[in-house]
Amino acid sequence: MKILTTNVYVGPNLYAHFPVIRQQLDLGVLEQWPTAKLGAKYIDAYLEALPGLVEHGCSYGEPGGFIRRLRENEGTWLGHVLEHTVIELQAMAGSDVTFGKTRSIDGQPGCYDMVFEYKQKDVGLAAAKLGRQLLFSLMPADLKAELQPFIEDDFDFQQQLTDFIRFAQRKELGPSTASIVKAAEERNIPWLRLNEYSLVQFGHGKYQQRIQATITSKTTNIAVEISCDKEDTHNLLRDLGLPLPTQELVYSEEGAIRAARRMGYPVVVKPLNANHGRGITIDISTDEEVAAAFQFAREKGTSRSVLVESLILGYDHRMLVVNGELVAVAKRVPGHVIGDGKSSIAELVEVVNQDPRRGVGHEKVLTMLELDRQAEKLMSAAGHTADSVLPAGEVFFLRSTANLSTGGTAIDLTDEVHPDNRAMAIRAVMAVGLDVGGVDFLTQDISQSYKEIGGAIVEVNAAPGFRMHVAPSAGQPRDVAGKVMDMLFPPATPSRIPIAAITGTNGKTTTSRMLSHVLKIAGHHVGSTSTDGVYIDGHLTVKGDMTGPMAANIVLRDPTVDVAVMETARGGILRAGLGYNYANVSACLNIASDHLGLRGIDTLEQLAEIKRVVVEVAEDTAVLNADDPHCLQMADYTRAKKLCYVTMNPSHALVKEHIKQGGTAVVLEQGINGDMITIYDTGSHIPLLWTHLIPATIEGKAVHNVQNAMFASAMAFAMDVELEQIRHGLRTFDTSFFQAPGRMNQYDEHPFKVILDYGHNPAAINMVCQTIDRFEISGRKICVLSAPGDRRDEDILAIADEAAGHFNHYVLKADDNRRGRDLQEVPQMLRKQLITQGIPEEQITIIADETEAVDGALSMAREGDLLLIFGDDITRCWKQIINFNSGLEDNNTETIQPVISNVIKSMDDGLDIGEYELIKDDRGVRIARQEDND
Repeated sequence: MKILTTNVYVGPNLYAHFPVIRQQLDLGVLEQWPTAKLGAKYIDAYLEALPGLVEHGCSYGEPGGFIRRLRENEGTWLGHVLEHTVIELQAMAGSDVTFGKTRSIDGQPGCYDMVFEYKQKDVGLAAAKLGRQLLFSLMPADLKAELQPFIEDDFDFQQQLTDFIRFAQRKELGPSTASIVKAAEERNIPWLRLNEYSLVQFGHGKYQQRIQATITSKTTNIAVEISCDKEDTHNLLRDLGLPLPTQELVYSEEGAIRAARRMGYPVVVKPLNANHGRGITIDISTDEEVAAAFQFAREKGTSRSVLVESLILGYDHRMLVVNGELVAVAKRVPGHVIGDGKSSIAELVEVVNQDPRRGVGHEKVLTMLELDRQAEKLMSAAGHTADSVLPAGEVFFLRSTANLSTGGTAIDLTDEVHPDNRAMAIRAVMAVGLDVGGVDFLTQDISQSYKEIGGAIVEVNAAPGFRMHVAPSAGQPRDVAGKVMDMLFPPATPSRIPIAAITGTNGKTTTSRMLSHVLKIAGHHVGSTSTDGVYIDGHLTVKGDMTGPMAANIVLRDPTVDVAVMETARGGILRAGLGYNYANVSACLNIASDHLGLRGIDTLEQLAEIKRVVVEVAEDTAVLNADDPHCLQMADYTRAKKLCYVTMNPSHALVKEHIKQGGTAVVLEQGINGDMITIYDTGSHIPLLWTHLIPATIEGKAVHNVQNAMFASAMAFAMDVELEQIRHGLRTFDTSFFQAPGRMNQYDEHPFKVILDYGHNPAAINMVCQTIDRFEISGRKICVLSAPGDRRDEDILAIADEAAGHFNHYVLKADDNRRGRDLQEVPQMLRKQLITQGIPEEQITIIADETEAVDGALSMAREGDLLLIFGDDITRCWKQIINFNSGLEDNNTETIQPVISNVIKSMDDGLDIGEYELIKDDRGVRIARQEDND
């Protein structure tokens, strides 16, 4: 059962609209061993190890369904079993996951795609590893021998399970943070985890707020510092007349003993700055106990200072204040056992720990009791051991503090709090300055005023835990996390920035740039992703192909961004899913042959299914190419409220009917003066702009950029951009290298015209060549052509087919990254195919290195020529273009001698370079044979 590949999807993906992990499994010999063949003994042992599987419905949709699948007929195969195992292990560790699917892979017997939901990727991956070992460990003896190389030595599932649960708790969000995340999800507020701990961002872009545990963006550093310094807190509250114990700050054992004697025993000793009950010793009655407690407090605190307090008798109550409101009160009871007259303390602890609400650490609402150092100390002080039998009904506390993390319990008393106590808690938290604060208040009865029966505040805590309020041991759970979210995002306060998502095969980058430009014209601070990099307000912040989830996160985390434009490519979706869970408007421009044969995507239908994920997450508007059948079919899968069709065919029957029904469309309409981009919306006919007025269309010649402008217009219109701002944005967007590097960039400062483009698939080559055919050129047309090495042979040949017949000369090269092919392989494939298409051999030159090919082609060009360069390293190519000829002012032939050599060698390896000469005249620079000046 080998794991061949693993993909961790961080957002919507091909399998689900939430995070999942996909593992490709090869069952090997286990393909011949479905569960029924493994036998009832195997199934029983498996269910004993994971009893929660009885709740799995599987395909039957009801509890017990999975067990039926295990036992009925042949049973089920172990890939499917592993899927359920991984889900159950995560659930046992506290992750609320239920989704999974396992499907066999066509053409690969014994191989399966196993997909399962996760909350934290390391936990999901660890669950898969542990689940696999569990299935191996339960195998029949003869089969286990065959699998021995894959089985861990001395595998102890129960110990491994405990270790896994503890590992999961270190990786997963803690109970307080998780409750706030849940409250955000209930309010449809997006969130991003910013580290492996409890730092979380809520909202996107400029609307974002953050928390770390229960400290929020609104919590001031001064307030946290005060709350962490118990002496400062004590002094502040004392000056307000709030009820407090007597307290002294000491620095030595002797000082602690003197302070205790002055106060009078019993006393409490605790660190100056610690939390969660760490380092506290209560009910101290002797000098020796004070000395020991002093050292214990120093060990657990971060300061050499220690506090000695008078002991206040009463029950421990945690009073939670959020945004100036008391939202929950819990009476906390230290971990304890109750004697029955026959069981030892150790046996009573085992009985308590059988409570299904108790688990390891924060796994469940209560934590297991442990007979640890503190418990042993309390037992010793009472004259007990773990073997002591307590009288029936006697309560024995195994902890001196009531923290849930050490086995305590919590009883909700929110509705019973006396108004005086309520006001006291609010004043205390506001005095410290916390927006979220926990007051530890000792009193005999929280329903009676402290002014009447006494009581005291013993601590005010920043980052108070929520577990006791969200899931109390008894009483009503309180939505304290919801109060935090309502403070960070009051009702009607925005949390999401508008997101425009763009996918397709060709035109994504240009459309993204066009739309970003229009939105900037409209006054927005735009964050955008593209194949060139991440741009914030038009400035390149991260260079490279940034069309995946990592780039999306960069944009959504930027606190200055108020609208996002996400170019989203198939590679990122296949590798890790989307980096965003929603889009206000999504567009699919086209589906054409590109990257087929990679990552299991072999057909246009499969490619469309991948890109459709972007359309599926659209909430407001889905913009689809009505002229592309694959795009058109995506209308059946989107959840968007509106559909907007884009068509260059004004007679498109479906679009006309859509318009007739009051739908939205962007249509290219022909007129006497040219082509007009027109918007139809709810019965309105809105002429937007003549295409020849859009610089990027090169006076309408670049039809593909006409279509890109139509999509940009449709998306801007869906995002409520004013019509005049859309017009102005399109009029001021051109195909300069600055605005759209590698997209029909023209350079006219040489005697010949140069166009640089990044086209790298047959459809893109076709569009650019069709555009070039519309140029009026007095000289020749020269093309520098290549193809990515990782494309299928048929795709490389198709690129040559699309380019054939459009040019007078072809310079063939390889990309810098040849992706597994040697230097000459792609150029030679293109050459052979061009010859097959009827291109004479003398019109083809191979210069495999891109730098040399570009220089060679520039040297070939003469006045009046048009040189089209399909570049790979776009920036380097552009620099070569604009710097060309800078060393030829004095007929300096040595400057380009290496280029001459390469050109001649590619034409005829058998010729001597001495037979040629460089001629510079009014026709430009050219290489000629000396004897006939050819």
